[in-house]
Amino acid sequence: MRTVTLEVASRESVNRRFLQAFEGEPHGDVISFESPALLFKVLSGKRWEVLNVMTGAGPMAIRDLARRLDRDVKAVHGDVHALLNAGILQKTEDGKVSFPFDALHVDFILKEAA
Repeated sequence: MRTVTLEVASRESVNRRFLQAFEGEPHGDVISFESPALLFKVLSGKRWEVLNVMTGAGPMAIRDLARRLDRDVKAVHGDVHALLNAGILQKTEDGKVSFPFDALHVDFILKEAA
């Protein structure tokens, strides 16, 4: 099963993981956000629904996705492009969109302010 992890991480942490991966240490599929606010801005409730419908469904046209969601094509188009820009969705050669993972894991810790 291929799982993508969405995390909140500092630039230093992301750079450190990049260097470790460059040296051959695998880290799996990870997409990092600078803050919880940015993570939740990208992953609004409607976008979670997009990911829920797309998980395990294979590549599909935005129009088909909108039909499955029972939503306006233009609104779904905007959500899909936000998820594409974040690297969560991918575009296929034939112009369809794909969620190339079997599962999504979100990982961050909310700590007391310093």
